[in-house]
Amino acid sequence: MHVILGFLATVVTILWLLYRLAEMGIDLGGLNPFLWQRRKKWVKHHDANPVFKITSPMEVTALLITATAKADGDMSAEERDAILSMFENEFHLSREGAAALLTSSSHLLGTGEEVRNGLNNVLAPSLENFSGEQASSAVELLRKISTISGPITVSQDQLISNASSILQQVTAPKGKWQ
Repeated sequence: MHVILGFLATVVTILWLLYRLAEMGIDLGGLNPFLWQRRKKWVKHHDANPVFKITSPMEVTALLITATAKADGDMSAEERDAILSMFENEFHLSREGAAALLTSSSHLLGTGEEVRNGLNNVLAPSLENFSGEQASSAVELLRKISTISGPITVSQDQLISNASSILQQVTAPKGKWQ
C-alpha cells in the first residue's frame, strides 16, 4: 500500500511541477519530436512560394502563358489583349474573370525566375489534374502567344519545349477546360 501511495504522490508532484512550469511560460511540449516535425512541415508549406502550390490546370496554364509573354521582357499591349481573348475563348471566362486571372498570373510570376528554373516543381502539383487534351491545348496556347509580337525568342522556345516535354507525360482522359 505504501508503494502505491508513493507512486501516486510522485505522479501528482510531477503534474503539479509541469503545471507550474507552464504557468511561468516554460512549455515542455516543444520537446515533442512529432510536434516539432509537424510545425516544421507546416512552416515550410506556409512559407513556400505560391507558384509551387498551384493545382488547377487552368491557373498553371495561365501562369505559363504569362511567363511566355514576359520571357523576353515586359508584356506588350498586343500580347495582353491576345492573352485576355485566349482566357475568354479557351477558358470560357468573362472579361473581368480573364483580367483577374491575368493579374494574378502576373503577380505570381514576379520576375519569372522560379518558373523558368523550376518548371518541373511548378507543374508537379497540377500534373495529375491535366487531361491529355488540356495538355496539348496548353502547349498550343503557349506557341500561339509566343508568335504574337514577332518571331519566337530563344527563352520563349526553351520554356515552351520544357513545358511540352513535361506535359507529354499526361495521358488521363478528362476533357478540355471544364
